[in-house]
Amino acid sequence: MSGLNLDDFVDLIERPDGGIRRDAEERRERLALPPDALGRLDELGEWLAAAQQRVPVKPIERPRVILFAGDHGVADLGVSARPARSAHRLVRAVLDGESPATILATRLGASVRVIDMALDCDPEELPAEVTRHRVRRGSGRLDVEDALTLDEAERAFRTGMAIADEEADSGTDLLVLGDLSVGGTTAAATLIAALCGTDASVVTGRGGAGIDDLAWMRKCAAIRDGLRRARPVLGDQLQLLATVGGADLAAITGFLLQSAVRRTPVILDGVVSAACALVAQRVAFRAPDWWLAGQASGEPGQEKALDRIALTPLLDHGVTVGEGTGALLALPLVQAAAALHAELPERPEDSEGPGPSDHPATSEDPDASENPEPNS
Repeated sequence: MSGLNLDDFVDLIERPDGGIRRDAEERRERLALPPDALGRLDELGEWLAAAQQRVPVKPIERPRVILFAGDHGVADLGVSARPARSAHRLVRAVLDGESPATILATRLGASVRVIDMALDCDPEELPAEVTRHRVRRGSGRLDVEDALTLDEAERAFRTGMAIADEEADSGTDLLVLGDLSVGGTTAAATLIAALCGTDASVVTGRGGAGIDDLAWMRKCAAIRDGLRRARPVLGDQLQLLATVGGADLAAITGFLLQSAVRRTPVILDGVVSAACALVAQRVAFRAPDWWLAGQASGEPGQEKALDRIALTPLLDHGVTVGEGTGALLALPLVQAAAALHAELPERPEDSEGPGPSDHPATSEDPDASENPEPNS
């Protein structure tokens, strides 16, 4: 029996401050720009003001990329374009500065943190600060066995919570979430299909590296088998993560919920973070108010999950690489929204902008007598 009471999150998570958001909207009306001139950047700026509880909003100064890593036993079925048990190579590319996420993060001024939750490699192959949170070596094959024991799921979930607390305590003002996994999209699609009540074929995508038709059919079959195991535990979100999730997905779910508790906004990446967000929403319905969807990855499961959560992706560039890359691409938009709402000047109080009343026709105006105003 788990000692973790997920119902506590319902009381602990509050929505971003609605009063502050209204103040931000009123301030936006006083800026020296026409209404709607900034498009969705207006919405982002007001959302950030509510999250930060301040007007004007504070620029984003300490963004942080958090990547949870793990291998999934279901990858043994050939459901991924990457070899099973190879997620540690993705981690190594990040640590060596050779991944898209690392390159983008460096350019955007965001630091990167990798947390090994269930990599299937010797811990000595990676730095101790990466592997110290590992729950187990690879998650179980979700089509025929539980991905985790309930105790392991709780440990992973609590690790995600602890990471969120550490980031909030260190002054991180925006979190960019991603995963480094092999087989993770299969687990994510299983969770989404279970929670949305859909068939496996509706949520089965091609994964970050892309798979052929035969691999897609194997993936679809694995998800369908996982669904049969998931449905009996749909009422218990921690048990659901243990049954068909994995250590990295359990950690991400805990991370998302505790970030909402700590009032720290998060940009979601692809289908894995969307699946965990869907689980977290089942735990605490107000939690999604603290998240943004960075981009549409093209994975049908992600689209299904985001629709259920009512989040609209900021970007749609067809980027499928995962690893936090899509969320990072959205970071400049959020930074731009914060900077504009923080630094754009307001109109002088005695000025409402140029208009007909600023230039009344008088006897000194040569055009006034030639073009008299009609009577109303």
